[in-house]
Amino acid sequence: MSTVSIKPAGVAEAECISEIGKKSYWETYPAILTTEQIDFMLNKNYTVEAIQALMDSGQDFYVLYEDAMVKGFVSVQVKEQSIMRIEKLYLLAEVKGKGYGKLLLDFIAQLAKSKDLKRLELNVNRNNPAYYFYLKQNFLITETVDIPYHGYVLDDYVMQKELTL
Repeated sequence: MSTVSIKPAGVAEAECISEIGKKSYWETYPAILTTEQIDFMLNKNYTVEAIQALMDSGQDFYVLYEDAMVKGFVSVQVKEQSIMRIEKLYLLAEVKGKGYGKLLLDFIAQLAKSKDLKRLELNVNRNNPAYYFYLKQNFLITETVDIPYHGYVLDDYVMQKELTL
C-alpha cells in the first residue's frame, strides 16, 4: 500500500513541479492544442524560473508525494470575494484514477475553510477531460470565457464550488 502525503512546496521543489507540469501538458494537450502553443505555454509558465516567480508573486504550491516520489502538485491563490483560486492542478498519468485529484481538492478545500474562504474557483480548457472530473467533484460552470493570451485564445470554463462548513 502506498503512502501518500501533501506538503507545502518551496523554491527547492520548483524543478520537480516544472517537470510534472511539462509531462502533464504533453500527456493532456496534444489532442487539444497545437505543438506550437504547448511549447509556448510550457516556456512561459512551467520553467523553473516561471514557477519560482509565481511562488514569489503569492501563489502557494503544494506537492503530492506517493512513497516519497513527487506525483503531482496544485497551486492556489486567495482571490477577492472569499475565493481560493486553483491556478494549477496536475498529476502524472501513472497515478490518475487513484483518487489523488480528489485528495488534492479536499486538501485545498480544507485550506480554504481554515482561511474562512467560501468557495473554490478554477479555469479548465473546454476540451480538457479534467472538466468531467471537476463536475464529479461538484464544481459548476459559472462562466464560459475566451481569453486572448499572447496571440492564442484560452477557451475555458470558469468553474466554482461552494464550500460547506
